[in-house]
Amino acid sequence: MRHRSRAIDLWDRFGLLTIVLVSWLVFALFADGFTSDFNIFSVGRAVAVSVVIGLAQMVVIATGGMNISVGAIGGVSAMFTGWLLEGVGVPVPIAILGGIGMGAALGAINGIVIVRTGINSFIITLGTASVFSGLMYVVTKVQAFRNLPPDFIDLGQTRWLGVSPLVWAMVLTCAFLWFLYRGTTLGRQMLATGANPRTARLSGVPVNRIIAVTHMLSGALAGLAGVMLLLRIGSAIPTIGGDWVLPSFAAPAVGGTLLSGGVVSVVGTFIGGLLLATIGNGLTLLNVPNFWVELTTGLVLLLAVLLDRARTLAVLRSRTGVQQPAAAPAAAKVEM
Repeated sequence: MRHRSRAIDLWDRFGLLTIVLVSWLVFALFADGFTSDFNIFSVGRAVAVSVVIGLAQMVVIATGGMNISVGAIGGVSAMFTGWLLEGVGVPVPIAILGGIGMGAALGAINGIVIVRTGINSFIITLGTASVFSGLMYVVTKVQAFRNLPPDFIDLGQTRWLGVSPLVWAMVLTCAFLWFLYRGTTLGRQMLATGANPRTARLSGVPVNRIIAVTHMLSGALAGLAGVMLLLRIGSAIPTIGGDWVLPSFAAPAVGGTLLSGGVVSVVGTFIGGLLLATIGNGLTLLNVPNFWVELTTGLVLLLAVLLDRARTLAVLRSRTGVQQPAAAPAAAKVEM
């Protein structure tokens, strides 16, 4: 039992990073152009978007919930940003902030509805995902914004200190969330809510407010991811975010965030997003059909779920010394 817990701990620390390194080695050997300067720059931008998508889901998972509307919020935010730039003509910084603000507003709607109704976040966000996307289709008439200002397009293609601004945005976001969970009362309350909401409430944690704030944060991160993808592809198209649900769960889950809540790993989510983006890029260079990429992502998520169950049982056994059901709450914790 102790050896199994130690093996899981070693996996959490080195296993995922080892898989990423092996993946890079394999693709470097067999995928032409994988290590070229152009492709490394492209992978960096893809990783940045993938990681922020995972972080948008991670913050909700930390409280024991889930946000199925991450992709819908990202898509609406991207389209709103495109409209502000092309339709209204506002400056680029204001349009970017507007897109993130739209995401935060939609996330706040999720949080308020969940708190007021007491219905599971899965059901609420599954419904709002369709509502948000449907309203966006109606308002935009499924028309894309393709004539974005040159300044905006250049921002997505330029390099700051050798890397894309998208990568810097991802790094700053990771640093912010790491500090949030490690050094603030709000972050600790989020983890306490995920570990055991009843105990957290008895301890004076405003659980309902924490859930609402968390969904607003998730929406803001999804909005940021939508704006980042808009910068990456240079056009606001209605299909943005349609395939985000699966990778949004895979990145944090495989990175060490407990799906039951109470334990997060910002660094692990980064590595998980790096793995997903690496696999997608490498398989594309090998001319592998896109459905194989989706299949691989699904397998990664299944592996993450199995590891999550083993990790949960290991945490429980380390605390009690006996085997308990996997549904029991784990202690609030931030993984490095």
